[in-house]
Amino acid sequence: MAKFQEILTSSSEGLLKLLYRSSSGSNRTTASSAHEYARNLGLTYAQMVCALGFNSNIKELPDVIEIIGFSSYDALAHERNDFFANDIYDRLGIKDVLAIYLHVPNDMQMLGVMQYLLINRLAHIENRIEETVNSIVIERYKKEMRAIYNDGVAQIEFAEDRLSKTHSGFRALLNEVVMIVDARLIPIGDIFFRDTILPEEKRRLIVKGLIPKELVEQRLADTAVSPQERRMLEDQLRLL
Repeated sequence: MAKFQEILTSSSEGLLKLLYRSSSGSNRTTASSAHEYARNLGLTYAQMVCALGFNSNIKELPDVIEIIGFSSYDALAHERNDFFANDIYDRLGIKDVLAIYLHVPNDMQMLGVMQYLLINRLAHIENRIEETVNSIVIERYKKEMRAIYNDGVAQIEFAEDRLSKTHSGFRALLNEVVMIVDARLIPIGDIFFRDTILPEEKRRLIVKGLIPKELVEQRLADTAVSPQERRMLEDQLRLL
């Protein structure tokens, strides 16, 4: 993990030194492939590709990119995207993934790239959970989602896409509406007055102390509120 994070966050000069040391780690003057570099660094191939690929400073070292076995930065980025979008805590551990999320918001271009990678990655993980109901994958998925919101990776478009899936079991599993509110991506008043936010999700917001009494009263004044939501709001209003 320490080496992964070091590569992920190093300057171009730091990367050059790290990769030079790795090339002589097995008493050879050079490493003949990216796989050999990864072994000398004590990383999986996927870890090395993602650590380098999410560090934009590698772009300043085109010769190094070629030496480790890639024709260009675009080729490295393509491999990075494939690993990150498709791996489910196998070749990339949860600590690696969390390190990437902590790093990416510092680079606006990488943050933009991450927005479309997230959609594919989460779809793969959620499909695996639906197929296997694996408790280890579920716990790692929860940690990953918290990091996506807490570390500033999630943007408004991402949050809106997640909120559009009204009856998603994953939204309920994560208490994701609260995550979105805590991340301040969408104003809480906006979320609370949406019909697409379920009564139980609104109840959780109220219980957490995020919704003032005045907003509950305003929502109750709307005659279009569903009977289920109205009962919940009336019950919660008595407790405020």
